[in-house]
Formats: sequence, C-alpha cells, structure tokens
Amino acid sequence: MLRMLRRSEEGATAIEYGLIVALLAVACIGAMRSMGGGSDGMWTRISNQVEQAM
Repeated sequence: MLRMLRRSEEGATAIEYGLIVALLAVACIGAMRSMGGGSDGMWTRISNQVEQAM
C-alpha cells in the first residue's frame, strides 16, 4: 500500500492545477486594477460633458 501511495501523483497534479488557477487569478486582479483607473477617468469626463450639455 505504501508503494502505491508513493507512486500516486493525483495530489501533486491537483496542487499544480491549484497553483495555476491562483496565478491566473492574481494576473486577472492585477489587470483589472490597472485598467480600473483609466475607465474611471473616462466616466468622469463623460459625466462632465453631459452636465455641460444640459
């Protein structure tokens, strides 16, 4: 039984997939944070232009 557990790689594969998902999540959060500031400025400009037009 110990030999079979030593050869089993299911746990290692699950950990690898978990690390990949965590890395993708960090990359997505970083991308959204960097793009968030630019879109905020865009919405502020649009709001100001609408207010001036009214």
